[in-house]
Amino acid sequence: MSSQPHTRLRIAAAAITIALLAGCAGTAPRAQAPADALPVATQDAAVGIDADTSDSAFAAGAADTTVDTAAHADVAATGSDDSGLPTEGADAIAAPGADPTQAELDFAAIYGGDVYDPIADPTLPAPAQVSAPGHDPWEKWNRRVHGFNMAVDRTVAEPLARAYVKVVPRPVRLGVGNFFSNLGQPVSALNALLQGKPKQAGQSLGRFLVNATVGVGGLFDPATRMNIPNRTEDFGQTLGVWGWQNSRFVELPLFGPRTVRDVFGLVGDGQVSPIRQVDDDTVRIGLQGLQLVDLRTQLFAVDRLREGAADEYALVRDAWMQRRNYQINGDRVREDQDDLPDYLLEDETNPTVPVDVMPIVPGSIPPP
Repeated sequence: MSSQPHTRLRIAAAAITIALLAGCAGTAPRAQAPADALPVATQDAAVGIDADTSDSAFAAGAADTTVDTAAHADVAATGSDDSGLPTEGADAIAAPGADPTQAELDFAAIYGGDVYDPIADPTLPAPAQVSAPGHDPWEKWNRRVHGFNMAVDRTVAEPLARAYVKVVPRPVRLGVGNFFSNLGQPVSALNALLQGKPKQAGQSLGRFLVNATVGVGGLFDPATRMNIPNRTEDFGQTLGVWGWQNSRFVELPLFGPRTVRDVFGLVGDGQVSPIRQVDDDTVRIGLQGLQLVDLRTQLFAVDRLREGAADEYALVRDAWMQRRNYQINGDRVREDQDDLPDYLLEDETNPTVPVDVMPIVPGSIPPP
């Protein structure tokens, strides 16, 4: 019985010895860990474990740690290890303008061409050009006038225009629009001639004559089917062509966006406005009111856009100024860019309130 404890101790000691031998035999030679896989603190801990075995192992481990730390710093700076391959993780992200990686060089060698540079990629679209806002030193006053105009528009003009669309058939509304558009052609012809565009002046005058005769007083538009272009010119555009390019933006009560240049242009156009030459006040005011309602129906397409705008005033001002600049410089833009879409080349409508509907124009001669 006394020999049983000794036997158990021998068995336990033998088992421990066998386990230690098996563990040593199954351990592969220590391989140096990649510098980017283990942080420096982990490498120091591994060296500390080796220090328990012998002082020489501690010295060797310390030297290895110093070399690994230096290698880690080199990898962080270059983004690749000694093999030339890019490292994974945050260190592999090269800063803009850094040297290409080995993989990028290999791709360029196999498929040809230059090494891809995401900063200067010629296939990427050009950055968007944000146009400068209109010259608007009177913005505070203009915003107040704009608020007043929008209140009048929402309470009076828009309900009248929607009732007009609901009651009047579309063919009749098209005839009304053709009639007023044709009435403006003589003024457009005169301004085109003043701008040095005799061909366009002849087209506008010919359009007026064709629609006034064949088109039954302008109710129909056979000139369009005859490919006679419809271009709108006014004296404000003429002043712009003559050199008055930059002008202050101003919003007129009840009559919307203008520039100071265009206000002076109203004086010139008011002298030759066809509707303003009508003697009968009842007929003249009736025609002016009908033209205003017809004009308001053309703006239904932009109502939803204005309602969703963060700054409605800035949207209206910038859009109107860009459109106005295109009307003044349109011919030069067409010569420089032959691939413009047709909807930019055609100028069939002008959303600006015309001088015809203004009851009073400074400097104009009232009908007798």
